[in-house]
Amino acid sequence: MKKIFLSIIILYFSTLNVTGHVNHYKNFKYLEYELFRNDKLIGFHKYDLLRDKDQLIIKSIVKFDIKKLGIDLYNYYAESEERYKNGKFYSFKSNTNQNKKLKYVKISLNEDSNELIIDGSSYKGPAAAETIIGTWWNHEIVKSKAQISAISGRIIEQKVTFVCKEQIKIGEKTFNTLHFNFKSSDLSLPENKRLNTDIWYEEDTFLWVKAAFDKTGYWEYRIKNYN
Repeated sequence: MKKIFLSIIILYFSTLNVTGHVNHYKNFKYLEYELFRNDKLIGFHKYDLLRDKDQLIIKSIVKFDIKKLGIDLYNYYAESEERYKNGKFYSFKSNTNQNKKLKYVKISLNEDSNELIIDGSSYKGPAAAETIIGTWWNHEIVKSKAQISAISGRIIEQKVTFVCKEQIKIGEKTFNTLHFNFKSSDLSLPENKRLNTDIWYEEDTFLWVKAAFDKTGYWEYRIKNYN
């Protein structure tokens, strides 16, 4: 039964296009997540989904601080803007202050060559148009062979595995979710550069509900508010 369900999930995601995925979020205006490290609240990630005629504009802010005995050990702040026109990806930009180290990325769509042009602090060059920005809110990422770092622009080849259909509770609300695992395809990467993240999407709406990964501590994004 699990193999049959997995086949249905793979078939379903493989037949959807970019427009269909973005339009799943037409009723959402705001997404807010709490960020935990070792089960301690350290920050937030907020998305505003704005609409202007044929455009969908997603603006986000991420902020977290790691402290010990009242002393700041690590600070992180990032702002980004992602744009779609007629349901199709058009551009992305972000600026990040990662513990006083500045990083950036600008991505645009070259409509003539149908490829993405990346100008980032880790990578500058082209990418296939179907490569997804690693911002997690868009569930289209589950069928992509690679994602682009929303911090620095590096391209991360990935293997996505459907784990299970799972019911999870966050706060007072219970979600029926689809649980996926994302891993780096390139095993030659150093351990600290490899992707290994679990993502949960609500089954009916494809709302991003939760994310978890283990890297110098156990991190979780948990949805707090949405409308």
